[in-house]
Amino acid sequence: MNQPDAKSNTAVALRCRGLVKRYSDVTAVNGLDLEALRGECFGLLGPNGAGKTTTVEILEGLTTADEGEVEILGHRWGHDDHALRERLGAQLQETKFTEKLTVEETIRLFRSFYQRGRSVDEVIGTVELEEKRRSQVGKLSGGQRQRLAVACALVSDPDLLFLDEPTTGLDPQARLKLWDIISQFRASGGTILLTTHYMEEAARLCDRVAIMDHGKTIALGTPAELISSLGADQIIEFAVAGNFHPSGLDALPGVRAMHERNGGYQLSVSEIGAALTALMAEIKNQRAELLSLTTHQATLEDVFVALTGRMLRDG
Repeated sequence: MNQPDAKSNTAVALRCRGLVKRYSDVTAVNGLDLEALRGECFGLLGPNGAGKTTTVEILEGLTTADEGEVEILGHRWGHDDHALRERLGAQLQETKFTEKLTVEETIRLFRSFYQRGRSVDEVIGTVELEEKRRSQVGKLSGGQRQRLAVACALVSDPDLLFLDEPTTGLDPQARLKLWDIISQFRASGGTILLTTHYMEEAARLCDRVAIMDHGKTIALGTPAELISSLGADQIIEFAVAGNFHPSGLDALPGVRAMHERNGGYQLSVSEIGAALTALMAEIKNQRAELLSLTTHQATLEDVFVALTGRMLRDG
């Protein structure tokens, strides 16, 4: 990878302004503004249908926006696109490979598309597919196929790497392997645009996150900043039976906010002890029956719930 000079370290790697994309009567992207800096991992977090993949396809130059401006590594699509593509790597949400080719043959094919890049052996080692080098693609597991897709994105030694939900459907072990590969690229100075609907993934990998919903950005910041915006350290989720009236729960000691969802209730709390004591007293006072109660540290998903009233996976 070409190492950026001191000035380019703080430069903008990608930027879009007023991005709009419509499909018939559906507006997939609705006036989106984004800016990712050189050398950071920037995450797009949101439910399925939020517009993440459409946004990435526009930024990659695969789809044309109906409105708005796009700038990638200081260039605009439509002017020397070939030179710009030499500097990009892309792992699509679903990559179609030739099933009969081996892992090595597939990576070698992708390497042939670029004037410069990394060696096939180096990339195979990076994604830990040495033992599968001569295996046909059709015989790979889901996690191995995803690592192959990332290998094909890395083989050009890109300055900017697009990863569109790279770990969807993977088991925990395969997901961790991909996280390590992504972290290595980031540590080497590469820039990443990552889309995901996994809150833990965004918190683990991303320097900054834009939370998307219905084609718009509804929150932007570091994972810690977004979680801090809740004003809550922990979340209480509970369900009750009987004639229970939730009005006034947000006024209980230690409670910052209340949301109803899936037939139950969610409280954002700053003082867990005071909030639990007051909640149990309120349930008893209303003669309701407590069916379940759990607590957890506040997460990015709780930020999404606070902003939209629904879970990320409900999209």
